[in-house]
Amino acid sequence: MATSLYDLSVPTFLQTVRAVAGFLDRAARHCAETGVDPDDFVHARLFDDMAPFHFQVEATWHHSVWGVEALKTGVFAPPALVGPVPFADLQAMIGKAEVALEAFTPDEVDQCAGKSLDLQIGPRRLAFTSETFILSFSLPNFHFHAVTAYDILRSRGVPLGKRDYEGRLRTRTA
Repeated sequence: MATSLYDLSVPTFLQTVRAVAGFLDRAARHCAETGVDPDDFVHARLFDDMAPFHFQVEATWHHSVWGVEALKTGVFAPPALVGPVPFADLQAMIGKAEVALEAFTPDEVDQCAGKSLDLQIGPRRLAFTSETFILSFSLPNFHFHAVTAYDILRSRGVPLGKRDYEGRLRTRTA
């Protein structure tokens, strides 16, 4: 059986978006237990030259939801960045991403297979097909930002492990 464009994208995004929601919830519980303000994470960075936590969460949302939207429209056009917001708003953002991803149907995504999708990044124009856009641009960026958000929380003492990042694996039934 062939793997469809939907199978390559939406379930993969959902697995990790749900994991991000889980580790954000874990961070909120950790803060409640330790007396730390979760808003202290908003500006946290791994290194000075890397984007802060709030950007990592927002980019996770953008590369998942607007990555799939780009398949339909032929253009990757996420909304403008909202910038630093309270931690609870970041949690809500990931919740909205999950709802939006759940709304995509296999038929509407699979109908986009083979379409051209051009991306303009500054002076650089990148020409993709729907499949190469998802596999070589959207998914790598999505996972980079999701794992960076995870790493920031972990580096700030939130008790997270690899399984928190993996989320619920899509195993076959025995």
